[in-house]
Amino acid sequence: MAKISRKMEPRLARALSAYRVVVIGGPRQVGKTTLARELTGGRGTFRQLDVDTTLATALVDPVGFARHGATPRAIDEVQLGGDALVRAIKVQVDADDDPGQFLLTGSADFLTVPTLSESLAGRAVFFELWPFSQGELRGEPDGFLDTVFREPDSFREGPSSALQPEDYLEAVCQGGFPEALRLHPDDRGLWYDALVQTVTQRDIVGLTGARRAGELPRLLRLLAARTANELVASQIGADSQLSRDTLADYIGFLRMIYFTRELPAWSSSHTNRAKQRPKIYLTDTGLASHLLDADPVGLLDDDGARRGQLVETFVVNELRKQLGWSRARAELFHFRDRDGGEIDIVVERPDGRVVGIEVKSGLTVTGRSFTHLTRLRDRLGDAFVHGYVLSFSPDPLPFGDRLTALPISYLWQAG
Repeated sequence: MAKISRKMEPRLARALSAYRVVVIGGPRQVGKTTLARELTGGRGTFRQLDVDTTLATALVDPVGFARHGATPRAIDEVQLGGDALVRAIKVQVDADDDPGQFLLTGSADFLTVPTLSESLAGRAVFFELWPFSQGELRGEPDGFLDTVFREPDSFREGPSSALQPEDYLEAVCQGGFPEALRLHPDDRGLWYDALVQTVTQRDIVGLTGARRAGELPRLLRLLAARTANELVASQIGADSQLSRDTLADYIGFLRMIYFTRELPAWSSSHTNRAKQRPKIYLTDTGLASHLLDADPVGLLDDDGARRGQLVETFVVNELRKQLGWSRARAELFHFRDRDGGEIDIVVERPDGRVVGIEVKSGLTVTGRSFTHLTRLRDRLGDAFVHGYVLSFSPDPLPFGDRLTALPISYLWQAG
């Protein structure tokens, strides 16, 4: 597979020139090490803590390890060095306020690892690197989030999409992990199994001491079956037979290693009856499809909920990736009120402006598809920027004031 440029690289390079510490988190095998090497470009010092001898040095003498070498000091899988190393980094940057001193990567969320008490607050900026986006894979702009707030009506006059339903479902099932993309679809299953085994039985156990780590792959499969649904702990607890406290901890562990993410419930003074449960999503639909034994042909014929869940997860993941380089400074939510009004994705900027998105895993979009978006538009008034229904339909179509149907491919083709 040819080298694929990462959309986040310019933003990370700028951060490295402005801040003392830059932290890149993300799942294993998404290319953090490769990106860190690209960013340092042969400058400074590069060390990998998943090399036993290097890790031993960091554990024995964390202060000396943090001081050693020219800047930028890139430390890969920093969480393995434990709290002592992170505190040593803090001491080092407190003594010297020059930017670009440390570039840290980690396959566990730096701020939620239970063995790390030092957050580097005020000294570090944090980024998340995810599996390849569709724009990265296809050489497209990946600018939907910026365009939607800047020129929301511009999509109405856009071209038809050349993608067919089977093309979207192929993209859903292949996901974005670089190594999985290199493999034939028949060979990806063993790779995903090895990834899950390594992360749950080695990484999580090493960082948390989880006593029933053997339950984590099964819990991950249960969450895959519920991707794009509200996180109802009682239901998952009944199926997993884990106690409430253990279940909460283990869901947190899967979030910590970037296998899952949640969309919080959105509310405002106009929608104060909103429910408060988050929706949970696996962060790669290739992994989710593997856990659910789903393939493009089967999903094309699927008349149940599975296709809809995976396609919505695919859209949410693409938007989350774009947050890494978007200028919009937006956050993602979902909305559902007690009257049954539900909107899959609410994108909100700090100034309170809102975009609503519904996701359909078919070709047909009608006026009824916009029912809840219309209600939200009427409640919010000028704060409502636009509402979109994304589907497999190839043509952009207006459906009234600030309401438009779009092909899903506009997510990465806009820019």
